[in-house]
Amino acid sequence: MKRSRFCLFVTIAIFILLYLPIVLLMVNSFNESRFGGLWTGFSLKWYARLLEDKQMWIALKNSLIVAFSSTIASTFLGTCAAFALHFYRTPLQKAHYFLVYTPLIIPDILMGISLLLLFFALNIKLGLLTITIAHTTFCVSYVAMVMLTKLQHFDFSLVEVAQDLGASRWTVIRRILLPLLAPAILAGALLAFTLSIDDFVITFFMAGEGTVTLPLYIYSKVKFGSTPTINALSTLLLIVTFATIWLVQIFSKEESL
Repeated sequence: MKRSRFCLFVTIAIFILLYLPIVLLMVNSFNESRFGGLWTGFSLKWYARLLEDKQMWIALKNSLIVAFSSTIASTFLGTCAAFALHFYRTPLQKAHYFLVYTPLIIPDILMGISLLLLFFALNIKLGLLTITIAHTTFCVSYVAMVMLTKLQHFDFSLVEVAQDLGASRWTVIRRILLPLLAPAILAGALLAFTLSIDDFVITFFMAGEGTVTLPLYIYSKVKFGSTPTINALSTLLLIVTFATIWLVQIFSKEESL
């Protein structure tokens, strides 16, 4: 049977459409010219200017504070929610699933406006705290979804055997549940961290006066045409992302061995 080349061409075109802009962005971060359309020579001055930008470091610090805080909170709450949904069956189970999955499908702008109205009604000042609460709110659903998938394929006979052998509840959690569920917990935490540090729409509504996160900083720079330093910042973020993925793959291989 002769293979069709149409699927191959479509696949190549999709990969080019996805990755060619990223390659151009990384190349232009080393371009001496301020404008990306013309190559005038290799230079690292945009990286130097980026590292000297104090506002960028403040925005990065704020983003990391929010991301780590919301990741810890959403991982704990999402894991507990997944266990509750998996073990405790009630007549309102479908309603519980609906509440967990709703933040995954509703538009971000709708969630941002609704949370903004809520915080105004409660007279809570907008800032890092409101951003963290908002990020935790939608990240819980993603963590719960990942954990539910793992729990549905988890062999709980191991827990029953350990209990029959006299293991306490804490021993079962520490020696069996946590090691076996660690990949799912880590996956949920990484997903929550990525979504939090990358979020712009909800953060835009939750950020108060003087509060700037990395996505808001990038938006403010691009809005006024300051793209060379943003190209350098994006390149650094891509390097960190690829390095993280590489380390996670190495860790996964070592665990499998």
